[in-house]
Amino acid sequence: MNKVSKPWGGRFTEPTDAFVEAFTASVSFDQRLYRHDIEGSKAHARMLAHVGVISVDECDKIIMGLDQIQEEIETGHFNWSVALEDVHMNIEARLTELIGDTGKKLHTGRSRNDQVATDIRLYLREEIDTLGAELVRLMHGLLDQAERYAATIMPGFTHLQVAQPITFGHHLLAWYEMLERDRQRLMECRTRVNVMPLGSAALAGTSYPIDRAYTAELLGFAGPTQNSLDSVSDRDFAIELNAAGALMMTHLSRMAEELVLWTTSQFAFISLPDRYCTGSSIMPQKKNPDVPELVRGKTGRVHGNLIALLTLMKSQPLAYNKDNQEDKEPLFDTVDTLSGSLRAFADMIPAIEANEHTMYAAAKQGFSTATDLADYLVRHGLPFRDAHEVVGQAVRYAADKHCDLADLSLTELQDFSYHIQEDVFEVLTLEGSVAARNHIGGTAPQQVRAQIIKKRAELEAL
Repeated sequence: MNKVSKPWGGRFTEPTDAFVEAFTASVSFDQRLYRHDIEGSKAHARMLAHVGVISVDECDKIIMGLDQIQEEIETGHFNWSVALEDVHMNIEARLTELIGDTGKKLHTGRSRNDQVATDIRLYLREEIDTLGAELVRLMHGLLDQAERYAATIMPGFTHLQVAQPITFGHHLLAWYEMLERDRQRLMECRTRVNVMPLGSAALAGTSYPIDRAYTAELLGFAGPTQNSLDSVSDRDFAIELNAAGALMMTHLSRMAEELVLWTTSQFAFISLPDRYCTGSSIMPQKKNPDVPELVRGKTGRVHGNLIALLTLMKSQPLAYNKDNQEDKEPLFDTVDTLSGSLRAFADMIPAIEANEHTMYAAAKQGFSTATDLADYLVRHGLPFRDAHEVVGQAVRYAADKHCDLADLSLTELQDFSYHIQEDVFEVLTLEGSVAARNHIGGTAPQQVRAQIIKKRAELEAL
């Protein structure tokens, strides 16, 4: 016989196989839900007392016992049992040990199916708030750096080739825009997380006169779910969090890739503090950007977690199936990975130092003001396609001379078009190029600073 009596053991004539017991248990990882399980159980007990299914005295005993269990867990004195399978049955069994048969009444009107769905939602709601706060901290750091480098000129790239001059502040605001969309997705996900499945019981609801709206209010949910069958089987909210997390990690990975490139001696655009780097065991000169590299690498596991959850759910019939036990580890891993990655970036971004002279020199390479010359010709009456052809010829000529367009003489430039006059050199400077893009979304320092003011106000209003 099993040493531990199963709460569901009445139907069975032999104990669970020892291997199966260990194989099917989830307590090794779902015990992290203990606070949320206890919070949900307290609300459930109060609701049962509210509708008269249990007495007020019984409710008080249950809550007192749950408080003691939480203290035991948090002080390391709780004995987790694999034989009791999961966090729910471990807590319930201990509650019965503490307060006797009254503890057995707690499960009235609910099932582990709606209980675990509620626990996960409580957990995710809390974690989303924590992730959102860390994301906002990173966004504040980006705004601070964008303000610091609002007029710092650097090359903008397409295909990793120098394209047009931009400001470093403008580039940092591009990162900000990605993260703002991530923040919005996270908050939208929270609204769908914040509904309560408790009271759906196993799949069909319960015959007890429960008050689900009252329980939802106690737990701070927007309201109860509307279909018991869907409530216990739905994991859309977990998939959605993983999807939002996968996209967020993609953005962090893109940022990380640029940070890694910019710290190379070939670029040398930025410097990272030593505390965010490591060295080589054999090459004493090395300073490796391990933090952004690791975040770039961790993106793969979050992408994998999303695929795992989608695959987990794709063939499940209604309602609850044991398959759903596999939802927690990828979900927990995504939350942990997002939390660590956001913290690393929120700490690191404000500490980045831009090598402004190197950025400026790089922007002068690759004929980055060629488009400005084409725009100049258009303003002087030349159709754009003709202007494009003229500038292409001028670029080829300058490349053969190993110089920039701005280094050509007026006479040399006029050989390509009589439309070119002395004022052309105003548009061929890097400063003139970025200043000319003075519109909403443009790279001009004036626009960068205006965007920073706007975005700071938006963050403060959250």
